[in-house]
Amino acid sequence: MTVIDHIEFAVHDATRSHAFYQAALAPLDIACVITVGPDRSRTGGTRHGFGRDGYPSLWFHDGAPPVAPAHLAFAATRRAQVDAFHRAALAAGGRDNGPPGIRPHYHADYYAAYVLDPDGVNVEVVCQR
Repeated sequence: MTVIDHIEFAVHDATRSHAFYQAALAPLDIACVITVGPDRSRTGGTRHGFGRDGYPSLWFHDGAPPVAPAHLAFAATRRAQVDAFHRAALAAGGRDNGPPGIRPHYHADYYAAYVLDPDGVNVEVVCQR
């Protein structure tokens, strides 16, 4: 059993964020599982649910994002996935916030990359092997 079932947050433009996350998370086999239109959303905006194996564990919706952007970290099983995420996220309009590499201040095998999404959320992918 996982500790967290799902996370949801507001973004300025759900369509723009959908395109960014669809490209950036593809190397991790994470994709949009479901889109819920404004007519079926409590917030009145479009909602997108991303995940694996048909289960949406990461949600975002149209709305006013939090004042202080969040930090999302995704686990990778291979360092090549970290590299591929970084390339894909930058190509999709993300801003570099730390290129792929070892972060020895965490531990000797902490290989990560960081990109800021369209709303300034710090998106990390890390392989700890």
